[in-house]
Amino acid sequence: MIFMVKTFTYRGKTLQELQSMSNEEVAKLMPSRQRKTILKGFNKKVVKRIENNKKILALGKIPKAIRTHLRDFTIMPNMVGLQFGVHTGKEFFPVLINEEMIGHYLGEYALTRQRVRHGKAGIGATKSSTAIATRK
Repeated sequence: MIFMVKTFTYRGKTLQELQSMSNEEVAKLMPSRQRKTILKGFNKKVVKRIENNKKILALGKIPKAIRTHLRDFTIMPNMVGLQFGVHTGKEFFPVLINEEMIGHYLGEYALTRQRVRHGKAGIGATKSSTAIATRK
């Protein structure tokens, strides 16, 4: 039996090809909404932190997570392998970027809504207090 190892491709391009492309060339492969935000430009502070963390990762060290409030930041090929702390409105949720996330937004991987579990109201409580948000 011959086993084939499936390699990652995004629109027919491998990860190494995507990482060697410029942002404009990668933007041509993305859907229209992501293309528009890429061509408009990224937040310079976050781009600088990504570059610094890539240098640290190349040295074999584990960099700190990049904490950001930018939930609409498009995930690019040069971000693969980095960890982000994406703000959910209450806390920074850790997100490790892998190749399947290319073209999506950071906010898609840090959910902001919590699951609601219904319980009993306490003594003197209102009926609306039976809905208690829990995070799992």
